[in-house]
Amino acid sequence: MNPIESPSASPSRRLSRFYLVGLLIIFSAVWFSNLEYRKLVRPDEGRYAEIGREMALSGDWLTPRLNGLKYFEKPPLQYWATAAAFRLFGDSHWGARWWPATTTFACVLLMFWTGRRLYGEEVGLSAAAALVGCTGFIINSHINTLDGGLAAFMTLGLLGFLLAQHSGATPKENRNWMLVVWAALALAVLSKGLIGVVLPGAVLTLYLLIQRDWPMLTRLHLGKGLALFLLIAAPWFIAVSLVNDEFARFFFIHEHFDRFLTKGHSREGPWHYFIPILLFGIMPWLPFIAVRLRDGWRQNGDLGTLQPLRLLLIWAVFIFLFFSVSSSKLPSYILPVFPALALFAAIEMQRMTPELLSRLAWGLAAIGSGLLLVLLLGSERIAPLFAKDTSPFEIVRDYIPWLLASVAAFTAGAGAAAGLFRTCACSTGMAALALGSLTAGILAMDGHDTQSRLSSTYHIVREIESAQGPLDRSLPFYSVRMHDQTLPFYLKRPVTLVQYIDEFALGLNVEPEKGIAQVEDWKPLWIALDRGYAIMNPANYERFTTEGLPMRVLARDPRRVIVSRQ
Repeated sequence: MNPIESPSASPSRRLSRFYLVGLLIIFSAVWFSNLEYRKLVRPDEGRYAEIGREMALSGDWLTPRLNGLKYFEKPPLQYWATAAAFRLFGDSHWGARWWPATTTFACVLLMFWTGRRLYGEEVGLSAAAALVGCTGFIINSHINTLDGGLAAFMTLGLLGFLLAQHSGATPKENRNWMLVVWAALALAVLSKGLIGVVLPGAVLTLYLLIQRDWPMLTRLHLGKGLALFLLIAAPWFIAVSLVNDEFARFFFIHEHFDRFLTKGHSREGPWHYFIPILLFGIMPWLPFIAVRLRDGWRQNGDLGTLQPLRLLLIWAVFIFLFFSVSSSKLPSYILPVFPALALFAAIEMQRMTPELLSRLAWGLAAIGSGLLLVLLLGSERIAPLFAKDTSPFEIVRDYIPWLLASVAAFTAGAGAAAGLFRTCACSTGMAALALGSLTAGILAMDGHDTQSRLSSTYHIVREIESAQGPLDRSLPFYSVRMHDQTLPFYLKRPVTLVQYIDEFALGLNVEPEKGIAQVEDWKPLWIALDRGYAIMNPANYERFTTEGLPMRVLARDPRRVIVSRQ
Protein backbone atom coordinates (compact mmCIF):
# COMPACT_ATOMS: atom_id res chain seq x y z
CA MET A 1 0.00 0.00 0.00
CA ASN A 2 1.45 3.34 -0.96
CA PRO A 3 1.58 6.13 1.60
CA ILE A 4 -1.39 8.44 1.31
CA GLU A 5 -1.00 11.76 -0.38
CA SER A 6 -1.75 14.65 1.94
CA PRO A 7 -2.09 18.31 1.05
CA SER A 8 -1.35 19.33 4.61
CA ALA A 9 1.78 17.33 5.40
CA SER A 10 4.25 15.05 3.75
CA PRO A 11 3.75 11.45 4.80
CA SER A 12 7.49 10.87 4.60
CA ARG A 13 8.26 13.51 7.26
CA ARG A 14 10.43 12.03 9.99
CA LEU A 15 9.53 12.89 13.56
CA SER A 16 12.32 13.24 16.07
CA ARG A 17 12.71 10.44 18.60
CA PHE A 18 12.89 13.00 21.41
CA TYR A 19 9.53 14.43 20.32
CA LEU A 20 7.89 11.00 20.17
CA VAL A 21 9.31 9.86 23.52
CA GLY A 22 8.18 13.11 25.11
CA LEU A 23 4.63 12.60 23.84
CA LEU A 24 4.66 9.00 25.06
CA ILE A 25 5.70 10.06 28.57
CA ILE A 26 3.08 12.80 28.76
CA PHE A 27 0.19 10.72 27.47
CA SER A 28 1.19 7.69 29.56
CA ALA A 29 1.33 9.79 32.72
CA VAL A 30 -2.13 11.25 32.12
CA TRP A 31 -3.64 7.93 30.98
CA PHE A 32 -2.60 5.97 34.08
CA SER A 33 -2.89 8.83 36.57
CA ASN A 34 -6.23 7.97 38.17
CA LEU A 35 -6.43 4.18 38.32
CA GLU A 36 -5.94 4.10 42.09
CA TYR A 37 -7.63 7.41 42.91
CA ARG A 38 -11.22 6.52 42.07
CA LYS A 39 -13.30 4.17 44.24
CA LEU A 40 -14.76 1.09 42.57
CA VAL A 41 -18.37 1.69 41.52
CA ARG A 42 -21.23 -0.71 41.07
CA PRO A 43 -22.02 -2.92 39.37
CA ASP A 44 -19.24 -3.88 36.95
CA GLU A 45 -16.19 -2.56 38.74
CA GLY A 46 -17.10 -4.24 42.01
CA ARG A 47 -18.11 -7.47 40.28
CA TYR A 48 -14.95 -8.00 38.25
CA ALA A 49 -12.64 -6.90 41.05
CA GLU A 50 -14.31 -9.32 43.45
CA ILE A 51 -14.09 -12.28 41.06
CA GLY A 52 -10.36 -11.64 40.73
CA ARG A 53 -9.98 -11.25 44.51
CA GLU A 54 -11.77 -14.53 45.23
CA MET A 55 -9.75 -16.32 42.54
CA ALA A 56 -6.48 -15.04 43.98
CA LEU A 57 -7.55 -16.04 47.49
CA SER A 58 -8.84 -19.52 46.64
CA GLY A 59 -6.21 -20.47 44.08
CA ASP A 60 -8.97 -21.94 41.89
CA TRP A 61 -8.09 -20.51 38.47
CA LEU A 62 -10.56 -22.75 36.65
CA THR A 63 -14.00 -21.98 38.13
CA PRO A 64 -14.73 -18.25 38.60
CA ARG A 65 -16.77 -17.32 41.66
CA LEU A 66 -18.58 -14.13 42.59
CA ASN A 67 -19.68 -13.61 46.18
CA GLY A 68 -18.70 -17.23 46.81
CA LEU A 69 -21.01 -18.57 44.07
CA LYS A 70 -20.13 -20.10 40.71
CA TYR A 71 -20.18 -17.41 38.05
CA PHE A 72 -20.03 -18.45 34.40
CA GLU A 73 -21.32 -15.36 32.60
CA LYS A 74 -17.92 -14.59 31.05
CA PRO A 75 -14.58 -16.32 30.29
CA PRO A 76 -11.63 -15.89 32.68
CA LEU A 77 -8.84 -13.98 30.90
CA GLN A 78 -9.38 -10.71 32.76
CA TYR A 79 -10.09 -12.56 36.00
CA TRP A 80 -6.71 -14.26 35.67
CA ALA A 81 -4.95 -10.94 35.04
CA THR A 82 -6.67 -9.24 37.98
CA ALA A 83 -6.04 -12.18 40.31
CA ALA A 84 -2.37 -12.20 39.32
CA ALA A 85 -2.08 -8.48 40.14
CA PHE A 86 -3.76 -9.01 43.51
CA ARG A 87 -1.48 -11.96 44.28
CA LEU A 88 1.63 -9.94 43.47
CA PHE A 89 0.71 -6.53 44.85
CA GLY A 90 -2.33 -6.96 47.08
CA ASP A 91 -5.90 -5.77 46.58
CA SER A 92 -6.07 -2.26 45.15
CA HIS A 93 -8.06 -0.08 42.82
CA TRP A 94 -5.26 0.07 40.26
CA GLY A 95 -4.89 -3.71 40.43
CA ALA A 96 -8.58 -4.04 39.60
CA ARG A 97 -8.31 -1.64 36.65
CA TRP A 98 -4.84 -2.32 35.29
CA TRP A 99 -5.90 -4.88 32.68
CA PRO A 100 -8.44 -2.78 30.72
CA ALA A 101 -6.29 0.37 31.05
CA THR A 102 -3.09 -1.36 29.94
CA THR A 103 -4.51 -3.42 27.09
CA THR A 104 -6.29 -0.41 25.61
CA PHE A 105 -3.21 1.80 25.93
CA ALA A 106 -1.28 -0.92 24.12
CA CYS A 107 -3.80 -0.38 21.29
CA VAL A 108 -2.68 3.24 21.10
CA LEU A 109 0.95 2.14 20.65
CA LEU A 110 -0.07 -0.48 18.11
CA MET A 111 -2.09 2.15 16.24
CA PHE A 112 1.04 4.30 15.94
CA TRP A 113 3.10 1.36 14.73
CA THR A 114 0.50 0.25 12.19
CA GLY A 115 -0.18 3.73 10.86
CA ARG A 116 3.53 4.42 10.50
CA ARG A 117 4.19 1.12 8.73
CA LEU A 118 1.36 1.54 6.23
CA TYR A 119 1.24 5.30 5.73
CA GLY A 120 4.24 6.99 7.33
CA GLU A 121 5.04 8.56 10.68
CA GLU A 122 2.64 11.50 10.33
CA VAL A 123 -0.34 9.16 10.01
CA GLY A 124 1.07 6.86 12.69
CA LEU A 125 1.21 9.69 15.21
CA SER A 126 -2.16 11.02 14.06
CA ALA A 127 -3.76 7.58 14.48
CA ALA A 128 -2.35 7.16 18.00
CA ALA A 129 -3.49 10.68 18.92
CA ALA A 130 -6.97 10.08 17.50
CA LEU A 131 -7.38 6.94 19.59
CA VAL A 132 -5.89 8.19 22.86
CA GLY A 133 -8.03 11.32 22.63
CA CYS A 134 -11.29 9.58 21.68
CA THR A 135 -13.82 10.27 24.45
CA GLY A 136 -15.64 6.94 24.35
CA PHE A 137 -12.36 5.05 24.28
CA ILE A 138 -10.95 7.04 27.22
CA ILE A 139 -13.94 6.56 29.49
CA ASN A 140 -14.52 2.87 28.83
CA SER A 141 -10.81 2.03 29.07
CA HIS A 142 -10.65 3.40 32.62
CA ILE A 143 -13.65 1.50 33.97
CA ASN A 144 -13.19 -2.05 35.19
CA THR A 145 -15.31 -3.93 32.67
CA LEU A 146 -14.47 -6.73 30.24
CA ASP A 147 -15.10 -4.54 27.20
CA GLY A 148 -11.69 -2.88 27.35
CA GLY A 149 -9.82 -6.14 26.94
CA LEU A 150 -12.27 -7.36 24.31
CA ALA A 151 -11.87 -4.16 22.28
CA ALA A 152 -8.09 -4.33 22.63
CA PHE A 153 -7.82 -7.83 21.18
CA MET A 154 -10.38 -7.13 18.48
CA THR A 155 -8.35 -4.04 17.53
CA LEU A 156 -5.19 -6.15 17.44
CA GLY A 157 -7.04 -8.47 15.08
CA LEU A 158 -8.22 -5.59 12.89
CA LEU A 159 -4.82 -3.89 12.65
CA GLY A 160 -3.06 -7.22 12.18
CA PHE A 161 -5.43 -7.95 9.30
CA LEU A 162 -4.55 -4.62 7.64
CA LEU A 163 -0.85 -5.44 7.96
CA ALA A 164 -1.35 -8.97 6.65
CA GLN A 165 -3.51 -8.11 3.65
CA HIS A 166 -2.11 -4.85 2.30
CA SER A 167 -0.68 -5.04 -1.20
CA GLY A 168 2.94 -4.64 -0.11
CA ALA A 169 2.92 -7.55 2.35
CA THR A 170 5.25 -10.41 1.52
CA PRO A 171 3.97 -14.00 1.82
CA LYS A 172 5.88 -14.35 5.08
CA GLU A 173 4.40 -11.13 6.47
CA ASN A 174 0.95 -12.21 5.38
CA ARG A 175 1.29 -15.55 7.16
CA ASN A 176 2.80 -14.13 10.36
CA TRP A 177 0.30 -11.31 10.73
CA MET A 178 -2.63 -13.60 10.01
CA LEU A 179 -1.43 -15.86 12.81
CA VAL A 180 -1.38 -12.77 15.03
CA VAL A 181 -4.97 -12.12 13.95
CA TRP A 182 -6.07 -15.66 14.84
CA ALA A 183 -4.33 -15.45 18.22
CA ALA A 184 -5.95 -12.07 18.90
CA LEU A 185 -9.41 -13.48 18.15
CA ALA A 186 -8.76 -16.38 20.54
CA LEU A 187 -7.81 -13.93 23.28
CA ALA A 188 -10.91 -11.88 22.47
CA VAL A 189 -13.02 -15.01 22.99
CA LEU A 190 -11.27 -15.65 26.32
CA SER A 191 -12.04 -12.04 27.22
CA LYS A 192 -15.79 -12.02 26.65
CA GLY A 193 -16.98 -15.06 24.74
CA LEU A 194 -17.97 -15.88 21.18
CA ILE A 195 -18.60 -12.22 20.36
CA GLY A 196 -14.84 -11.90 20.03
CA VAL A 197 -14.85 -14.01 16.87
CA VAL A 198 -18.44 -13.56 15.63
CA LEU A 199 -18.13 -9.80 15.08
CA PRO A 200 -14.81 -9.86 13.16
CA GLY A 201 -16.01 -12.87 11.17
CA ALA A 202 -19.22 -11.12 10.17
CA VAL A 203 -17.32 -7.94 9.20
CA LEU A 204 -14.94 -9.94 7.00
CA THR A 205 -17.86 -11.75 5.37
CA LEU A 206 -19.58 -8.46 4.57
CA TYR A 207 -16.37 -7.00 3.18
CA LEU A 208 -15.83 -10.00 0.92
CA LEU A 209 -19.42 -9.86 -0.35
CA ILE A 210 -19.15 -6.15 -1.09
CA GLN A 211 -15.67 -6.24 -2.66
CA ARG A 212 -15.95 -9.71 -4.24
CA ASP A 213 -12.30 -10.17 -3.33
CA TRP A 214 -12.48 -13.97 -3.24
CA PRO A 215 -8.73 -14.53 -3.63
CA MET A 216 -8.37 -13.05 -0.15
CA LEU A 217 -9.74 -16.32 1.21
CA THR A 218 -6.47 -17.99 0.20
CA ARG A 219 -4.53 -15.47 2.29
CA LEU A 220 -6.38 -16.12 5.57
CA HIS A 221 -4.33 -19.23 6.47
CA LEU A 222 -7.46 -20.95 7.71
CA GLY A 223 -5.83 -24.25 8.61
CA LYS A 224 -2.96 -22.93 10.68
CA GLY A 225 -5.11 -20.11 12.00
CA LEU A 226 -7.92 -22.30 13.27
CA ALA A 227 -5.41 -24.66 14.88
CA LEU A 228 -3.76 -21.75 16.71
CA PHE A 229 -7.15 -20.31 17.66
CA LEU A 230 -8.30 -23.60 19.21
CA LEU A 231 -4.96 -24.17 20.91
CA ILE A 232 -5.33 -20.86 22.76
CA ALA A 233 -9.09 -20.64 23.31
CA ALA A 234 -10.31 -24.21 23.75
CA PRO A 235 -8.42 -25.62 26.80
CA TRP A 236 -10.23 -23.56 29.44
CA PHE A 237 -13.67 -24.22 27.92
CA ILE A 238 -12.99 -27.96 27.88
CA ALA A 239 -11.53 -28.06 31.38
CA VAL A 240 -14.27 -25.99 33.02
CA SER A 241 -16.97 -28.05 31.28
CA LEU A 242 -15.48 -31.28 32.61
CA VAL A 243 -15.57 -29.97 36.17
CA ASN A 244 -18.91 -28.13 35.98
CA ASP A 245 -21.77 -29.91 34.18
CA GLU A 246 -23.91 -26.78 34.18
CA PHE A 247 -21.34 -24.60 32.39
CA ALA A 248 -21.86 -25.36 28.70
CA ARG A 249 -25.58 -24.76 28.46
CA PHE A 250 -25.48 -21.65 30.65
CA PHE A 251 -22.53 -20.04 28.89
CA PHE A 252 -23.26 -20.80 25.25
CA ILE A 253 -27.07 -20.66 25.27
CA HIS A 254 -28.06 -18.33 28.11
CA GLU A 255 -25.15 -15.90 27.90
CA HIS A 256 -25.06 -15.61 24.12
CA PHE A 257 -28.32 -16.40 22.33
CA ASP A 258 -30.68 -15.53 25.19
CA ARG A 259 -28.79 -12.32 25.98
CA PHE A 260 -28.95 -11.17 22.35
CA LEU A 261 -32.55 -12.22 21.64
CA THR A 262 -34.38 -11.63 24.94
CA LYS A 263 -34.79 -8.86 27.50
CA GLY A 264 -34.23 -11.01 30.56
CA HIS A 265 -31.06 -9.19 31.60
CA SER A 266 -32.77 -5.81 32.15
CA ARG A 267 -30.40 -4.12 29.72
CA GLU A 268 -32.81 -3.31 26.95
CA GLY A 269 -32.96 0.05 25.21
CA PRO A 270 -34.62 1.71 22.21
CA TRP A 271 -33.31 1.26 18.68
CA HIS A 272 -31.53 4.61 18.87
CA TYR A 273 -29.84 3.80 22.21
CA PHE A 274 -26.32 3.88 20.81
CA ILE A 275 -26.67 6.94 18.55
CA PRO A 276 -25.90 9.59 21.23
CA ILE A 277 -23.28 7.29 22.74
CA LEU A 278 -21.54 7.01 19.37
CA LEU A 279 -21.74 10.72 18.58
CA PHE A 280 -20.41 11.72 22.00
CA GLY A 281 -17.93 8.87 22.16
CA ILE A 282 -16.16 9.71 18.90
CA MET A 283 -15.57 13.31 19.97
CA PRO A 284 -13.53 15.37 19.28
CA TRP A 285 -13.10 13.71 15.88
CA LEU A 286 -16.77 13.67 14.88
CA PRO A 287 -16.72 16.78 12.63
CA PHE A 288 -13.53 15.63 10.91
CA ILE A 289 -15.03 12.20 10.19
CA ALA A 290 -18.38 13.59 9.09
CA VAL A 291 -16.92 15.72 6.28
CA ARG A 292 -14.93 12.78 4.89
CA LEU A 293 -17.31 9.81 5.05
CA ARG A 294 -18.17 9.86 1.33
CA ASP A 295 -14.51 10.05 0.28
CA GLY A 296 -13.65 7.24 2.67
CA TRP A 297 -15.98 4.85 0.87
CA ARG A 298 -14.49 5.44 -2.57
CA GLN A 299 -12.52 2.68 -4.29
CA ASN A 300 -8.78 3.33 -4.31
CA GLY A 301 -6.28 1.31 -6.30
CA ASP A 302 -6.90 -1.77 -8.40
CA LEU A 303 -9.75 -4.20 -7.84
CA GLY A 304 -8.64 -7.03 -5.61
CA THR A 305 -6.44 -4.82 -3.44
CA LEU A 306 -7.38 -4.22 0.18
CA GLN A 307 -9.61 -1.19 0.75
CA PRO A 308 -8.72 -0.29 4.36
CA LEU A 309 -11.06 2.69 4.69
CA ARG A 310 -14.04 0.67 3.49
CA LEU A 311 -13.12 -2.10 5.88
CA LEU A 312 -12.92 0.36 8.78
CA LEU A 313 -16.34 1.78 7.93
CA ILE A 314 -17.91 -1.67 7.55
CA TRP A 315 -16.38 -2.65 10.91
CA ALA A 316 -17.82 0.41 12.66
CA VAL A 317 -21.26 0.29 11.05
CA PHE A 318 -21.80 -3.45 11.50
CA ILE A 319 -20.80 -3.49 15.19
CA PHE A 320 -22.98 -0.44 15.82
CA LEU A 321 -25.99 -2.03 14.10
CA PHE A 322 -25.40 -5.44 15.69
CA PHE A 323 -25.71 -4.08 19.21
CA SER A 324 -28.48 -1.69 18.23
CA VAL A 325 -30.75 -4.62 17.32
CA SER A 326 -29.65 -6.64 20.35
CA SER A 327 -32.03 -6.90 23.30
CA SER A 328 -29.12 -6.33 25.67
CA LYS A 329 -27.51 -2.88 25.57
CA LEU A 330 -24.84 -1.15 27.63
CA PRO A 331 -22.80 1.91 26.59
CA SER A 332 -19.49 0.02 26.60
CA TYR A 333 -20.69 -2.57 24.07
CA ILE A 334 -19.72 -0.42 21.07
CA LEU A 335 -16.20 0.25 22.37
CA PRO A 336 -14.59 -1.73 19.48
CA VAL A 337 -16.05 0.83 17.05
CA PHE A 338 -13.85 3.68 18.26
CA PRO A 339 -10.38 2.37 17.21
CA ALA A 340 -11.61 1.82 13.66
CA LEU A 341 -13.09 5.33 13.48
CA ALA A 342 -9.95 6.82 15.04
CA LEU A 343 -7.77 5.30 12.31
CA PHE A 344 -10.25 6.47 9.68
CA ALA A 345 -10.09 10.00 11.12
CA ALA A 346 -6.29 9.99 11.18
CA ILE A 347 -6.01 8.94 7.54
CA GLU A 348 -8.67 11.33 6.26
CA MET A 349 -7.50 14.33 8.30
CA GLN A 350 -4.13 14.10 6.53
CA ARG A 351 -6.00 14.85 3.29
CA MET A 352 -7.66 18.00 4.63
CA THR A 353 -6.30 21.49 4.09
CA PRO A 354 -4.85 23.33 7.09
CA GLU A 355 -7.64 25.91 6.76
CA LEU A 356 -10.41 23.30 7.04
CA LEU A 357 -8.72 21.57 9.96
CA SER A 358 -8.35 24.88 11.76
CA ARG A 359 -11.96 25.93 11.17
CA LEU A 360 -13.29 22.64 12.54
CA ALA A 361 -11.04 22.88 15.61
CA TRP A 362 -12.20 26.46 16.25
CA GLY A 363 -15.75 25.14 16.09
CA LEU A 364 -14.91 22.65 18.85
CA ALA A 365 -13.32 25.43 20.90
CA ALA A 366 -16.48 27.51 20.47
CA ILE A 367 -18.64 24.61 21.70
CA GLY A 368 -16.35 24.18 24.70
CA SER A 369 -16.51 27.89 25.47
CA GLY A 370 -20.30 27.79 25.34
CA LEU A 371 -20.42 24.86 27.76
CA LEU A 372 -18.05 26.68 30.09
CA LEU A 373 -20.31 29.70 30.08
CA VAL A 374 -23.38 27.58 30.81
CA LEU A 375 -21.65 25.84 33.72
CA LEU A 376 -20.30 29.07 35.16
CA LEU A 377 -23.59 30.94 34.99
CA GLY A 378 -26.01 28.11 35.61
CA SER A 379 -24.29 25.69 37.98
CA GLU A 380 -26.70 26.43 40.82
CA ARG A 381 -29.59 25.59 38.53
CA ILE A 382 -28.02 22.54 36.91
CA ALA A 383 -27.18 20.54 40.04
CA PRO A 384 -30.78 20.46 41.38
CA LEU A 385 -31.93 18.89 38.10
CA PHE A 386 -29.97 15.75 39.00
CA ALA A 387 -30.64 15.75 42.74
CA LYS A 388 -33.15 13.43 44.41
CA ASP A 389 -33.56 11.52 47.65
CA THR A 390 -30.96 8.94 46.68
CA SER A 391 -28.68 11.60 45.12
CA PRO A 392 -28.69 14.60 47.49
CA PHE A 393 -27.97 18.06 46.14
CA GLU A 394 -25.02 18.47 48.52
CA ILE A 395 -23.26 15.55 46.83
CA VAL A 396 -24.31 16.27 43.25
CA ARG A 397 -23.07 19.87 43.29
CA ASP A 398 -19.53 18.74 44.21
CA TYR A 399 -19.21 17.47 40.64
CA ILE A 400 -19.64 20.93 39.06
CA PRO A 401 -16.07 22.24 39.64
CA TRP A 402 -14.64 19.08 38.09
CA LEU A 403 -16.88 19.48 35.05
CA LEU A 404 -15.69 23.06 34.71
CA ALA A 405 -12.06 21.93 34.77
CA SER A 406 -12.85 19.15 32.28
CA VAL A 407 -14.53 21.45 29.77
CA ALA A 408 -11.75 24.04 30.21
CA ALA A 409 -9.11 21.42 29.37
CA PHE A 410 -11.02 20.35 26.27
CA THR A 411 -11.48 23.96 25.14
CA ALA A 412 -7.80 24.75 25.63
CA GLY A 413 -6.80 21.69 23.63
CA ALA A 414 -9.17 22.60 20.80
CA GLY A 415 -7.92 26.19 20.73
CA ALA A 416 -4.29 25.09 20.66
CA ALA A 417 -5.05 22.60 17.90
CA ALA A 418 -6.77 25.26 15.81
CA GLY A 419 -3.60 27.34 15.84
CA LEU A 420 -1.27 24.41 15.28
CA PHE A 421 -3.25 23.07 12.33
CA ARG A 422 -2.44 26.27 10.42
CA THR A 423 1.24 26.43 11.28
CA CYS A 424 2.42 22.87 11.91
CA ALA A 425 1.92 19.34 10.69
CA CYS A 426 -1.53 17.86 11.09
CA SER A 427 -0.28 15.29 13.64
CA THR A 428 0.96 18.01 16.02
CA GLY A 429 -2.45 19.67 16.08
CA MET A 430 -4.10 16.29 16.59
CA ALA A 431 -1.75 15.58 19.51
CA ALA A 432 -2.75 18.88 21.15
CA LEU A 433 -6.45 18.19 20.64
CA ALA A 434 -6.01 14.63 21.91
CA LEU A 435 -4.20 15.80 25.05
CA GLY A 436 -6.97 18.28 25.80
CA SER A 437 -9.62 15.59 25.28
CA LEU A 438 -7.74 13.00 27.36
CA THR A 439 -7.21 15.44 30.20
CA ALA A 440 -10.88 16.40 30.05
CA GLY A 441 -11.90 12.75 30.28
CA ILE A 442 -9.60 12.01 33.21
CA LEU A 443 -10.83 15.09 35.10
CA ALA A 444 -14.46 14.16 34.49
CA MET A 445 -13.86 10.64 35.82
CA ASP A 446 -11.90 11.94 38.81
CA GLY A 447 -14.76 14.31 39.52
CA HIS A 448 -17.20 11.43 39.46
CA ASP A 449 -15.39 10.13 42.53
CA THR A 450 -17.17 12.91 44.44
CA GLN A 451 -20.31 10.86 43.78
CA SER A 452 -18.78 7.60 45.03
CA ARG A 453 -20.82 7.69 48.25
CA LEU A 454 -23.78 6.95 45.99
CA SER A 455 -22.18 4.33 43.77
CA SER A 456 -19.71 2.56 46.06
CA THR A 457 -19.65 1.02 49.55
CA TYR A 458 -16.08 2.20 50.12
CA HIS A 459 -17.06 5.11 52.35
CA ILE A 460 -19.70 3.37 54.44
CA VAL A 461 -17.38 0.42 55.15
CA ARG A 462 -14.47 2.73 56.01
CA GLU A 463 -16.75 4.77 58.28
CA ILE A 464 -17.60 1.67 60.30
CA GLU A 465 -13.99 0.48 60.43
CA SER A 466 -12.70 3.86 61.61
CA ALA A 467 -15.31 3.95 64.39
CA GLN A 468 -15.04 0.41 65.71
CA GLY A 469 -12.30 -1.41 63.85
CA PRO A 470 -12.62 -4.07 61.13
CA LEU A 471 -15.88 -6.01 60.97
CA ASP A 472 -15.57 -9.55 62.29
CA ARG A 473 -15.31 -11.76 59.19
CA SER A 474 -16.33 -14.86 61.14
CA LEU A 475 -19.82 -13.46 61.73
CA PRO A 476 -22.66 -13.76 59.20
CA PHE A 477 -23.27 -10.78 56.93
CA TYR A 478 -26.63 -10.62 55.13
CA SER A 479 -27.51 -8.58 52.05
CA VAL A 480 -31.27 -8.15 52.32
CA ARG A 481 -33.32 -7.63 49.13
CA MET A 482 -30.37 -5.90 47.50
CA HIS A 483 -26.77 -6.46 46.55
CA ASP A 484 -24.08 -3.86 46.01
CA GLN A 485 -21.35 -5.47 43.92
CA THR A 486 -18.64 -3.37 45.58
CA LEU A 487 -19.47 -4.58 49.10
CA PRO A 488 -17.70 -8.00 49.10
CA PHE A 489 -14.53 -6.40 47.71
CA TYR A 490 -14.35 -3.80 50.47
CA LEU A 491 -15.43 -6.24 53.17
CA LYS A 492 -12.91 -8.80 51.83
CA ARG A 493 -15.54 -11.53 52.16
CA PRO A 494 -18.76 -12.78 50.52
CA VAL A 495 -22.19 -11.92 51.95
CA THR A 496 -25.32 -14.07 52.23
CA LEU A 497 -28.02 -12.99 49.77
CA VAL A 498 -31.52 -12.71 51.18
CA GLN A 499 -34.39 -12.71 48.64
CA TYR A 500 -32.06 -11.60 45.88
CA ILE A 501 -31.24 -13.57 42.72
CA ASP A 502 -30.47 -11.51 39.58
CA GLU A 503 -27.19 -12.75 38.02
CA PHE A 504 -26.66 -15.26 40.86
CA ALA A 505 -29.40 -17.60 39.58
CA LEU A 506 -27.02 -20.31 38.39
CA GLY A 507 -24.83 -20.14 41.48
CA LEU A 508 -27.80 -20.28 43.85
CA ASN A 509 -29.33 -23.19 41.92
CA VAL A 510 -26.10 -25.14 42.27
CA GLU A 511 -25.47 -24.17 45.91
CA PRO A 512 -28.85 -23.03 47.33
CA GLU A 513 -27.56 -23.29 50.91
CA LYS A 514 -25.46 -20.18 50.30
CA GLY A 515 -28.53 -17.95 50.00
CA ILE A 516 -31.87 -17.37 51.74
CA ALA A 517 -34.86 -17.41 49.42
CA GLN A 518 -37.29 -15.21 51.41
CA VAL A 519 -37.02 -12.40 53.92
CA GLU A 520 -39.48 -14.21 56.16
CA ASP A 521 -37.02 -17.12 56.36
CA TRP A 522 -34.24 -14.72 57.33
CA LYS A 523 -36.02 -12.89 60.13
CA PRO A 524 -35.99 -15.75 62.69
CA LEU A 525 -32.35 -16.43 61.89
CA TRP A 526 -31.54 -12.79 62.52
CA ILE A 527 -33.47 -12.68 65.77
CA ALA A 528 -31.74 -15.84 67.01
CA LEU A 529 -28.26 -14.45 66.31
CA ASP A 530 -26.00 -13.25 69.07
CA ARG A 531 -23.93 -11.19 66.64
CA GLY A 532 -24.06 -10.50 62.93
CA TYR A 533 -24.40 -7.82 60.23
CA ALA A 534 -26.82 -6.90 57.48
CA ILE A 535 -27.09 -4.34 54.69
CA MET A 536 -30.37 -3.09 53.23
CA ASN A 537 -31.83 -0.03 51.56
CA PRO A 538 -33.35 2.73 53.76
CA ALA A 539 -36.95 1.74 52.89
CA ASN A 540 -36.47 -1.83 54.11
CA TYR A 541 -34.67 -0.59 57.21
CA GLU A 542 -37.62 1.60 58.11
CA ARG A 543 -40.00 -1.29 57.51
CA PHE A 544 -38.01 -3.71 59.70
CA THR A 545 -37.71 -1.08 62.43
CA THR A 546 -41.48 -0.65 62.42
CA GLU A 547 -41.83 -4.42 62.77
CA GLY A 548 -39.57 -4.35 65.83
CA LEU A 549 -36.69 -6.33 64.32
CA PRO A 550 -33.63 -5.82 66.58
CA MET A 551 -31.01 -3.77 64.72
CA ARG A 552 -28.33 -1.26 65.61
CA VAL A 553 -27.26 1.14 62.87
CA LEU A 554 -23.52 1.09 62.24
CA ALA A 555 -23.57 3.51 59.31
CA ARG A 556 -25.89 4.75 56.60
CA ASP A 557 -25.89 6.81 53.43
CA PRO A 558 -28.65 7.86 51.01
CA ARG A 559 -28.82 4.38 49.45
CA ARG A 560 -27.70 1.90 52.13
CA VAL A 561 -27.96 1.08 55.81
CA ILE A 562 -25.58 -1.32 57.54
CA VAL A 563 -26.81 -2.70 60.85
CA SER A 564 -25.57 -5.14 63.47
CA ARG A 565 -27.29 -7.72 65.67
CA GLN A 566 -25.71 -7.33 69.10
